[in-house]
Amino acid sequence: MKIFKVGDTQKAVCESCRSIQNAVFALRDVPFSDGSGLVKNVLVGVCSQCDAVILMPQQSAPAVKKQLDARKKAVETRVPAHMVDILNLASSTLGASIDFTPALIKFYIHSLSSDMASARHLAQYLESDLAQGRAQKRISLKGDQVSLDLQNIKVNSALQSTTDVMKAVVLKINEDVLVHPKAQVINQLKSVAAAFA
Repeated sequence: MKIFKVGDTQKAVCESCRSIQNAVFALRDVPFSDGSGLVKNVLVGVCSQCDAVILMPQQSAPAVKKQLDARKKAVETRVPAHMVDILNLASSTLGASIDFTPALIKFYIHSLSSDMASARHLAQYLESDLAQGRAQKRISLKGDQVSLDLQNIKVNSALQSTTDVMKAVVLKINEDVLVHPKAQVINQLKSVAAAFA
């Protein structure tokens, strides 16, 4: 893949001019075609004749994806306050900050979505005393994958509510990291936490 710099040029078709023109690479704010948002300060090829954006290099794709991901609806649920404390303590135990908590939950959700046997046992966590309490804190996760993984868990665990799945996942994290630490899982999570830092 060729990396372009601001000021580089390349020939490209300009729809406005209806001809092949020089595209000069520059940083621009570019709206999405459906008008639902804007990617700010991204490198694009601009027509040297009419100043229209006519080209987007491959190197700009991650910036566009990041902006698209930010628009995605979050999976949100409310849980008892002590569950957020469990997640924060587990993150700390793994040598990470509390900012690692969403990644920790996503790691578990993704793992459980492909492990039917473990997913089937999630409901048992909802029978514990720690599963009880008034929902006072919010857990919010973004991304297409987490939504798909949650759907898989619901199918495999017979838990219909996202809140129930989230509570069960938090209590599984509590079990695996804090109550009866599983060395293999903890070592995996420590590697993920180190990469996340």
